[in-house]
Amino acid sequence: MSDLPLSGLPARAGRPARRALAAAVLAWGVGAAHAVSPAVPATATTPAPPPSWLAPLPAAAGVAAGAAWWSQFDDPLLPALIDAAQAVSPDIASAASRIAQARATRVAAGAALGPQLNASASASRARADLSQPAPATSAQVGLAASWEIDLLGGARAERDAARARLQAAEADAHGVRVAVAAEVVDAYLSLRACEAQVRLDDEEARSRAESARLVALRRSAGLESPLVADQAEAQADSAAAQATERRAQCDRTVKSLVALSAWDEPMLRERLAAGTGRVPAPATLVVGGVPAVALAQRPDLFAAARELEAAAADVDAREADRLPRVSLSGSLSAAALRTQGLRTDGTVWSFGPLQVTLPLFDGGARRANADAARAAYDAARSDYAARLRVAVREVEEALVRLDAADRRREPLQRAAERFERAAVAVQAQADNGLASRLELEDARRNRLASQAALIEHRREQTAAWVALYRALGGGWSSAPAPIAAAPPAAGP
Repeated sequence: MSDLPLSGLPARAGRPARRALAAAVLAWGVGAAHAVSPAVPATATTPAPPPSWLAPLPAAAGVAAGAAWWSQFDDPLLPALIDAAQAVSPDIASAASRIAQARATRVAAGAALGPQLNASASASRARADLSQPAPATSAQVGLAASWEIDLLGGARAERDAARARLQAAEADAHGVRVAVAAEVVDAYLSLRACEAQVRLDDEEARSRAESARLVALRRSAGLESPLVADQAEAQADSAAAQATERRAQCDRTVKSLVALSAWDEPMLRERLAAGTGRVPAPATLVVGGVPAVALAQRPDLFAAARELEAAAADVDAREADRLPRVSLSGSLSAAALRTQGLRTDGTVWSFGPLQVTLPLFDGGARRANADAARAAYDAARSDYAARLRVAVREVEEALVRLDAADRRREPLQRAAERFERAAVAVQAQADNGLASRLELEDARRNRLASQAALIEHRREQTAAWVALYRALGGGWSSAPAPIAAAPPAAGP
């Protein structure tokens, strides 16, 4: 991908350029990449992905990368494991907390635009001085209102920034959910491939042991050297050790799934037993030929665009802090005074002052805050460009993995079929005395190796589909459902 046009934007771009760039980037992020706002100056064009993918696309037949894609695996246990892992994931709980915090910040920022109203009540009884013959009782109930008039847009900018960060948090939450699901799928694929490999390792170990036995017989008859016999024994021991390690690897993967899902291990093993050694296959995905359309469904890019918009609003808010502020206040109270049996009631009110505050000297604090906001904006701009490059790379890498897996499938299948036929032929020759038992064991091991290659290929191909699904946004849309924060647990 060529250098992004963002590099042409001046580091201290003015407010129109900042907000126009943020708006145009956001418009691209929600699917309007083909249209750049005419308000964006030539030096502030939006970054854009390449016009087309360089890696080969998979076959057109398939399904869209929807949120329910996991349920389209040919394995009913996998979606249940994903749901269980997402329900107990601390990362998802943290994402829910960030959404709740961002929502509260948005409410507070929006409230700052309106007037503030406070109620007060007071009562006192006192004898103010010695000349007062009797104590006096006074009571007052009132309302006080104040309003900082947002003439220069500082409070509106704070509200816009808070709203953008809430939307970014909601988009990021979807990415967290997909990451948790992908971790479960990766562990599940590894387990099923491991289980399938255990069977092959056991057959390999038996074949090596049989070869060692046959070589030992030939050695005792003086037909083989001690070196050949030792090598055969070493290969048998190595195969037995590999089978033992493979079982331990499967057990470790099961325990990883226990930790991810919070299921009891006996229950998990019971549910896993039905599909032992079977690597699940997903539904194939349709990949749009236009990168801009495909990448518009990535929540991380949408979140980065929202962060850029929030950073632009932060700059506006900090610049507004350096300008005059206008505020208006007023009060209305009902008061009563009783002394020496006499009572006086009435209302008191005030309107104003209408106050204008002009910052004159603060030691450079406001200017420093504005400079810091501009630096944060530049960082958000750079982060968005970097995330776009990463997104393109991830999709391209997933497409390359899929294409390589597709091209490897037929040669691997042909090899497995030919090794299978060779093993059958050698078996027939051995039965007729035309091939030795050692040749037969060699043919069997070649067949096992070809089957192991097919198992690993199925795992890699499914993992490539999962990587592509994540790279295409994991079924996210521009209006993701927010994750609700869990209510606090009830006390004893």
